[in-house]
Amino acid sequence: MFQYARQPGRPARTSRKQAAILGALLLAFLLPAFVSLGLWQWRKAETKTMLQTELDARSHDVAVRMPTSPADGETLRYRRIILRGTFDADRQILLDNQLHQEQAGYHVITPLRIAGSTVHVLVNRGWLAAPADHRVQPVAEVPAGEVELSGIAVMPARRFFNLAPQPTSGWAPVWQNLDLERFRQSVPYPLQPVIVQLDADSAHGYLRQWPRPDERAERHRSYALQWFGFAISSLGIWGYFLVRRP
Repeated sequence: MFQYARQPGRPARTSRKQAAILGALLLAFLLPAFVSLGLWQWRKAETKTMLQTELDARSHDVAVRMPTSPADGETLRYRRIILRGTFDADRQILLDNQLHQEQAGYHVITPLRIAGSTVHVLVNRGWLAAPADHRVQPVAEVPAGEVELSGIAVMPARRFFNLAPQPTSGWAPVWQNLDLERFRQSVPYPLQPVIVQLDADSAHGYLRQWPRPDERAERHRSYALQWFGFAISSLGIWGYFLVRRP
């Protein structure tokens, strides 16, 4: 009778020990992953917040004229820029897959030759709705003659994803992403390393509601807290099963 009572306890203790070991191994994988993902989301939020702070500060400084020689992009970033020059209508592009209030459209990107030089700068003139038939390109008129504009200089994205292979030769009027290096290789003139987002009160543009750098920063913080919560929960669950009585 005594041996009969002891035997069932041994597998239970062995099973509990195995569960603890397996739980520890699983936790050793999950805990760093959850913490890493949380930190990644938190850093994204902090980066966006710092960029917004920089934009708020530099865009309210005294406006500067776009240099007539190639400049340092970091020096111009988020500065309010005054431009005088002539648009190059032949090298205007439509940036595809741009949404406004869930409506498909394009950003109109037009190079402008800076007066008194051969240097050009790309000007984002705003959002233009796409026709119902996406195979039809909208008409984006380009003003002739010399114009004077103002806007905010921003750095072009360096990372992007193309939905289809991009042409390596010839000129395409519709682009999936604004690849500044690809544009530079497609034109015969020097190009400034920034994009000028045209001010809402400047002429010769379309709809201009530029996204804030800190857009969705709070969402990233929320995601970070969720990942940290998963880490704490997984640790608590393992601890509970470790100390609870069988």
